[in-house]
Amino acid sequence: MKNLDIYDINSYASNIPQMVKGSQPTDGGNLILSPDEREELLKKCPQTEKYIRPFMGAEEFIHNKKRFCLWLVDCPPNELRKMPPVYERVKKVREFRLKSKKISTQKFADTPTLFTEIRQPDKDYIIVPSVSSELRDYIPIGRVDKNVICSNLNFMIPDGEIYDFGILTSRVHMAWTKTFCGRLTSRLRYSNTLIYNNFVWMQPDFDTIANIWLSAWEILQVRKKYPDASLADLYDPLAMPKDLRDAHKKNDNLVMDFYGFDRDMTDTEIACALAERYNFLVNYLKENNLE
Repeated sequence: MKNLDIYDINSYASNIPQMVKGSQPTDGGNLILSPDEREELLKKCPQTEKYIRPFMGAEEFIHNKKRFCLWLVDCPPNELRKMPPVYERVKKVREFRLKSKKISTQKFADTPTLFTEIRQPDKDYIIVPSVSSELRDYIPIGRVDKNVICSNLNFMIPDGEIYDFGILTSRVHMAWTKTFCGRLTSRLRYSNTLIYNNFVWMQPDFDTIANIWLSAWEILQVRKKYPDASLADLYDPLAMPKDLRDAHKKNDNLVMDFYGFDRDMTDTEIACALAERYNFLVNYLKENNLE
């Protein structure tokens, strides 16, 4: 397969960084804090500060809204009992889960200090919102600090690198996404199984990695020039700054060239070309019993 410029079949899956959902609290809102609730809790119980972490769903990520959560993974029981407001919230989490009709949720009542699903990486990660406006030319994708807790309303790539970000934020990946993703009303509904896992990743050489890494880094740096603008502002099709659009265009062209696509191809033509490569890959796996 290497002569076809697609990842070696024998290592195809292992070469692609895994995309998973963020962590899910299933807590009745008791582990989640608004900015006001955070300030109130800190006034009552200052020692809770080390257990409060930024919490980011799709809305918070795209619109730069602030929310927090109680992240009690490393909180010993003696400290929890010294924080009455937190202890009371944990008690309500247990009550909420016990009242659930789902047996699986009821079982998590035994560990009310913890989210029901914990996937938080121990290093910075790539984040992809599960829902985004269909009007944007690009889904706002980003790299997030490891201390920010990613909600289950986002997907994340724990081992994602800046090169991977460059591929995902490109027109090539956007054409694939817009063509095959689900919809929530008219908005794009991203899926790690339908979209990400079926997207064909090509085998890059060193120069390709370096060039796309640099163009992806430039996108991230241009965003920093607008610290007061949310991603919703930056990726509004009418308000998108020229330097950000130019950075994306440069990245688009590099990825198009890497995939061997003519830069004048339409999104439909790009999606069809990717689908042909995907079908070839699937057929090859079946024929060689490599599924």
